[in-house]
Amino acid sequence: MKADKILLGVLGGVAVGALLGVLFAPEKGDKTRRKIMDKSNDYADELKDKLDTLLGTITNKYEKIWQEGEALVSEGKSKFYDAKSDGEALLAEGKSKFQDAKNDMKNTNI
Repeated sequence: MKADKILLGVLGGVAVGALLGVLFAPEKGDKTRRKIMDKSNDYADELKDKLDTLLGTITNKYEKIWQEGEALVSEGKSKFYDAKSDGEALLAEGKSKFQDAKNDMKNTNI
């Protein structure tokens, strides 16, 4: 963003310099106003192009970040469900072993 601010500052300085140059030129008012209008239109078009490029760059970065976020969420869900399945399997195994131990204790007359 710092480079963008510098670019906008330079463009603004060039525009002000061109405007002052035209204002102090020894020409009739009609010609001077026409030159000012033409220059301002040129600078406005150039600035619009720069802003469109910047907006496109920001949009692309946003979309990339969004896609990466969706991928991370999907991966996280997958890992969660894997861990849940593993936990359920361990719980079932633990219950089975507990039941076996309980039955062994009942069968043993101590």
